[in-house]
Order: sequence, then structure tokens, then C-alpha cells
Amino acid sequence: MQHTLKKSVSISDIGLHSGVVVNVNIHPANADHGVVFKRVDITDKQNTVPAQCDRVVDARLCTVIGNDAGVTVGTIEHLMAAFRGCGIDNALVEIDAGEVPILDGSSKQFVEAFEDVGIQVQSLPRRAIRVLKEVTYTEGDRSVTLSPSHVPVYGGQINYDNPTIGSQRYEMKLVNGNFKHDLADCRTFCLLKDVEMMQANGLALGGSLDNAIVVDDTGVINEDGLRCHDEFIRHKLLDAIGDLSLCGGLFFGRYEGIRAGHAMNNKALRTLLADDTAWDVVDLYLEIDEADNNLYQTKVAMADSDATL
Repeated sequence: MQHTLKKSVSISDIGLHSGVVVNVNIHPANADHGVVFKRVDITDKQNTVPAQCDRVVDARLCTVIGNDAGVTVGTIEHLMAAFRGCGIDNALVEIDAGEVPILDGSSKQFVEAFEDVGIQVQSLPRRAIRVLKEVTYTEGDRSVTLSPSHVPVYGGQINYDNPTIGSQRYEMKLVNGNFKHDLADCRTFCLLKDVEMMQANGLALGGSLDNAIVVDDTGVINEDGLRCHDEFIRHKLLDAIGDLSLCGGLFFGRYEGIRAGHAMNNKALRTLLADDTAWDVVDLYLEIDEADNNLYQTKVAMADSDATL
């Protein structure tokens, strides 16, 4: 069944790119509301933006969604991953700036805030986008493949020339709340030379060692080091979970990203949804049943799946 928060959550912190303090109030919402962002600092035009993949207007450094009035909200991926990892389907996110606070660069504090107020079961079944056939989006040596699976699976690989990052691979089934334990605290990362370039161009003005792993030619420069040896690839999968949550429901399939990022994730998802034979919509009523290795008991919601997005 669908879920929302039992109570509202308030979070304030700096924006990664703007460097200004951002205030966010996340409220419970009715079933079938979805996740919707509302720019409360804008009152002279339409200020709401639904969290959907066709609303992505930029995905170079983070995932940015926007509406037809030109109102945007960026850096939504860590919050969206927390919603998905905690099983939250419906929420109204009121925000007074153009990007979600970066916090520590992971989803950890969002997850903790949700757990503090509790999660409410709602009366309608969850909607899932079920992958029916394999779809791959490729750019050079980078690719994202979305394929059928009995449970949501996220796998990926990165390959960096920097020896500290190097080549890493990780894969996980997104079941039993393991997002909290396996991915939620894995932070965003960057090379020191890239930070310097971005800040010279007016970006990453709020970036610091408190909200990102920074790597130079000699290693990780954060005093506390890494939270796990493969934190880099785990964060990439955290991002992918957030990006694929924009499908219009729970993504029900296998994700495999090779040197992928936000833009690749969004293009692959759009490629999938553009092919009516590659996916359908199912209603999810029951939680995991490990005895028969099926994540949910499902029922096809409707024949014309386009009508749900």
C-alpha cells in the first residue's frame, strides 16, 4: 500500500551550489498525490513542480526539475532516494530556494528525520512501473540498462583514472529497508580540481568537506576518511535510486549503470517510458514475501499504462 509521513518534517541547511541557507518543510500528502515540490519563495506564478522524469530540465551536476512557468528545484536526488528507500510515496515539499539542502552529501539525515516522525500506511495500493523488456541507453563508454527483475535491483560500476577511486562495482536488492544500512550514508564525491573549476564558475559555492568526499592526487582529504571502502560507487547507486524514482511510481526492475550519472539515468528512463511495450503499471498491495522470492503480490492496474503518467 501507499505511504506518507505521519507528521511534517523541517530541515534547514546550505545549498550545495548556491551557498545560501535553504529551509524545507516536508508535509504528509494524500494517497495518489505523489511527491510535489512547492517553491514558497515564489508567489507571482505557478510554483509547484511534480517529481517526474519528464520535468527534468537539467542533469549535468545534479537533477533539476522545472515547470512550464520556469520555476525549478535542483539537487533533489538525495531526498528522492530517501523517499524511495523509506517507502514514502506521497509528500508535499515546501522549499524557499531553488535547491534542496545538501546536508552531509548523502540521504542519511533525511532518512533519520522520516523515521523520527514515523510513516503512515494509506488506503490505496502503490503504483509501480514494471520493466517488461531490456532497454539500454548508451553514450560512448557509458551506459544504463533497465531490464526485468522479480525484485528491484541496482547495480553499477565506475572507472576513474584517480587511483583512490579507481574501478568499483556494487550491486544490491532494494528490499527489507536495506537502503538505510547499505546506501543512505554514502556521500557525494568529487575531485579537488573539479571543485576549484566549479567554484570559479559560480557553482558548488556551498561545497565543503562537511558535505562531500573530496579527492586529490594523493587520496581522500577529508579528515574522517571514507565511511566504507566502496562509498563512491554506493553513492552513485543512491543517486540512481533517486533519479529512477521520478518514473511516476516505484521502479520495479533491474538497473545497471556503467560510468553513469544523472543525465544518463534520466535519458535511460525516458527511453524506457517512450516504448509502450517495454513496461506496464502494476498495483502493489502486499509487502515482501521472501518465502516465494516475490517482492510483492501484484495486479495489473490498467491496459493503457500511458494514462498514469
